[in-house]
Amino acid sequence: MMNRRTFAASAAICVSGTTVSANPLARIFGRPTNRAEQFLPQEVDVSPDLPAGQIHVIKKDFFLYWTLGNGRARRYGIALGADGRNYTGVLKIKRKREWPSWVPTPEMVRLEPEIYGPYRKGLPGGHPQNALGARALYLYDGNVDTYYRIHGTPQPETIGTAFSSGCVRLTNEYVSELYDLVPIGTEVFLF
Repeated sequence: MMNRRTFAASAAICVSGTTVSANPLARIFGRPTNRAEQFLPQEVDVSPDLPAGQIHVIKKDFFLYWTLGNGRARRYGIALGADGRNYTGVLKIKRKREWPSWVPTPEMVRLEPEIYGPYRKGLPGGHPQNALGARALYLYDGNVDTYYRIHGTPQPETIGTAFSSGCVRLTNEYVSELYDLVPIGTEVFLF
């Protein structure tokens, strides 16, 4: 049975007769649809006033934008935390990790002990049930770790939804791409 912490393997889909291998979003819909395609990374127009090198998260639309400058951005589909569990404001990336270990916060264990209690001692990086997935970008408010992250997910079927304890999640494939583009010190605007 699939649950919130099971590993979801990526699949291949056929788009206009061309196979796109390892598309982790295919699992959401099982076949190509406009909804699945909207969450695939793509370059889009944004305000020409946005400088290159920022991240903008538009929570209501389930998109993260990595600004490229000249009115362009790379857009990624995301998953978010349930209502009331997402940060709003401006933060800064102060750390990055590949295959990070994960320990649920005491608040996560308190709110959902049946889900997070078994993992209170944490999971190593690369574990199929590790909630941080392949990469993590750690968000700070000044010098204070907010425990809010941009990270991968072992559950690509959650892209476009809000259900977890928080954080901004991309498929492992796409968070790895973003991780390589984004330097420490990047500002992250969450609205």
